Amino acid sequence: LDLSNCSLHSVPLELAEATAAIVLDLTENPLTTLPNGSFLGFTHLQLLAVPPVLECPGGSDAWQEVTMDGSSRQCQGQRNPCNGSAELAWTCPENSVCAPDGPGLIQCLCDSPFHGYKCLREGTFPVLLFGGILGTATVSLSLVLWGTQRRKAKTS
Repeated sequence: LDLSNCSLHSVPLELAEATAAIVLDLTENPLTTLPNGSFLGFTHLQLLAVPPVLECPGGSDAWQEVTMDGSSRQCQGQRNPCNGSAELAWTCPENSVCAPDGPGLIQCLCDSPFHGYKCLREGTFPVLLFGGILGTATVSLSLVLWGTQRRKAKTS
């Protein structure tokens, strides 16, 4: 994805839709910062070229090789922050596993059959029970409101 020399003053919001990008060029733009999370989900990104005044997202530890030439800083080969190296080690809650989510970013995914907050609930989400209670409450409230509002409509 070549966004070089596009007069970008900030990272466009639409960039979030390009998570499948492997190569991204942002050089020759008047960018001053790369906001945290700009590359959330960019797990396939292998080469990122940014203006020389900017650091690589996630820091140099998130990349296998960071090189500078006159007009750009090139960040090559994303490292997996879940691999357990001392500087990039992340811990996830019990019953979950670490997964990369972009340069220097991680996500914790629940192991099966766990789900919910911090993967503390075991089994599957009770869809039928939840749907039944929600449906019953909605129908009951609708009937009560219809009955009370219907009487008011007849009297006016």
